[in-house]
Order: sequence, then structure tokens, then C-alpha cells
Amino acid sequence: MNVLIKALGRSRLLNGDLDLHLARGSMVLIFLLFGYQKWWEYEARTLIPFIQNGPLTFWMYPVFGLRGASWFLGVSEWLTAALLAWGFRNPRAGILGAILSVATFVTTVTIIPFMPDGWDAAAGFPAMKGNVAFLMKDVVLLAVSVHLLKRDVGRVANPRDAGAERDRDRRVAQLVS
Repeated sequence: MNVLIKALGRSRLLNGDLDLHLARGSMVLIFLLFGYQKWWEYEARTLIPFIQNGPLTFWMYPVFGLRGASWFLGVSEWLTAALLAWGFRNPRAGILGAILSVATFVTTVTIIPFMPDGWDAAAGFPAMKGNVAFLMKDVVLLAVSVHLLKRDVGRVANPRDAGAERDRDRRVAQLVS
């Protein structure tokens, strides 16, 4: 095990910002693809139980209607994707994208307790089914969003710390070896 730890500690793969770039790129892809779906009738209909039962989304149908609510979500998801992508170069844009991402997943996670038929009747809580099982991924996506926010705030607040963090990673790798 120590040999593996030493090898990983010396690895350039784990001593840079690869984690940040993978997390950011993954979130951009997710927001692009999910945003794309919102433009189609089938997705507008699929969203009905989520929007109707969400404590932070219930207002969308009276304000925007069925298709308008879906389009609103699509635009907001594409805006989030654009800001997160811009965050590769501009951490301030990344902060705005991460804030929108956090807000998105706080909104979707709050739907979980209110989703009808979300728990298996035979097994009960915590045996998930259907839409609740689908929404559980958003707990992880919320954590990734918070990570992106933290890293981008750090890049803006302490620009030298980003380099210091890489130096610290190198020193740790040297100590392990």
C-alpha cells in the first residue's frame, strides 16, 4: 500500500489542478446536455412531477406555463454551463457559474422529500424508487458545485495561494517518497 501511496504522491496526475478541471468540465457537460433537453415537449412533460412538487419550483407553471418553465430551466442551465466554462479562464465567471450550480442543486435536492411515490411501498424509507432515485445524483452534484465555488473563490481571493497549493502538493509528494 505504501508503494502505491508514494507512486500516487509523485504522480503529476494528482499534483495539479486536474481535479478542478475534471469537475468543471463534467459540470459544463451536464448543464449543456440537461439544458438541451429542456427545449423539447417530452422533457417539459417529464418535468411536471418535479416542478409541481418542488418547494422552490411550484410557482413556475403559474408564471411561465408548461413549456415556458421548461425553457426557463434550459436557459438557466445553458447560462450556468457558459459561466462554468468561462471559469476555466476567469475565476470570477466561475464563481457566478458555481453559485448558479449550487442554487440549481439545492433546488432539486429539496424536491426529494416531496416527490410522490418516491419510496418503495413494500420496503419503505430509505428504499428509493423512480424520481427520487433519479434525484439522488443531485446530492453529489451539489457537493461538486460547492467544491467549484470554493476553488474559484480561492483563486480570486488568494491568487498566490493557487500556486502555493501546487507547491504544497509537490512538497507532500517529496515527503512521501
